[in-house]
Amino acid sequence: MAYNKIDAAENLQESEGLEKIKNAPNAAELQDNDAGEGSKLKPTDLSELLKEGTKEVHEQAENTQFVKDFLKGSIKKELFKLATVALYYTYSTLEDEIERNKDHPAFAPMYFPLELHRKEALENDLFFFYGPEWRAQIQCSEATRDYMERIRHIGQHKPELLVAHAYTRYMGDLSGGQVLKKVAQRALQLPNTGEGIQFYVFENVTNAQRFKQLYRARMNALNLDCRTKDMIVEEANRAFHFNMKVFNELDKVGATLTEDAQTKEFRLHDGKGDVRKCPYYAGKEGSINRTGCPFHAGLVLLRLPAVQLILAAMVAMVAGLAAWYMM
Repeated sequence: MAYNKIDAAENLQESEGLEKIKNAPNAAELQDNDAGEGSKLKPTDLSELLKEGTKEVHEQAENTQFVKDFLKGSIKKELFKLATVALYYTYSTLEDEIERNKDHPAFAPMYFPLELHRKEALENDLFFFYGPEWRAQIQCSEATRDYMERIRHIGQHKPELLVAHAYTRYMGDLSGGQVLKKVAQRALQLPNTGEGIQFYVFENVTNAQRFKQLYRARMNALNLDCRTKDMIVEEANRAFHFNMKVFNELDKVGATLTEDAQTKEFRLHDGKGDVRKCPYYAGKEGSINRTGCPFHAGLVLLRLPAVQLILAAMVAMVAGLAAWYMM
């Protein structure tokens, strides 16, 4: 991942109005009001430690083949369904442990079930993909099971580290996940009404940027010593590794699936007709390129959904890439 001007702009916005964010009684107040002037983030703030401490593994995660293919729009529908299944099991476990620890002082300020919880949205997506009997048709993969076991262990024995898993997942969903939503909708030709991608829709977050500011400010206000902060950063790195194992597992499954027929065959300009009508035709008739008119070929290509998808993905990567689970 490139930590570029996009990251710098987000950091600048995040530093503004921090005092008001910390004192905001709820997410709604923060999202509905403009932030004022405030203090800047400190290098010892947990959000900054997490950002700096996970850069390397973050880059590794978004350079896995699964994520790169996804961003290009080369995602098979069956593989997307299996990824949704993995997310369902992961979030079901995470949110069970969040409920268990919602009053724990090391996690209570991070409890935003209405704004963040994804289990119900994932159930809706699975209903769309598998039908009313979806529970009987899905199963938990080995890599996902390992991820779940770690989250359960943390929730039951080290709840102060639960923030690492919540932060890694939810903040990524509100950032790079929004890019993936658009790519998936076009690549898989999903309904414009949002079926199949409810996981990426946060109906109760009216302003994602401001909500992320609130979330990070709440994290930074936790009463944690340096050792605990280091442990949280270490656990966040572990969370990324669990995600990469799931991605690699999906890659192996994807290699066994047949390619989805998502676009029809097409033909470029065949070189017949009056090539002089092509404004980019610069040669004499005797030296015509037999592959056809490049101008007409370009127009045909630009009309193709697959090409439009690739272009959209490229724009999304330039404008939004912090890609998979950017903080």
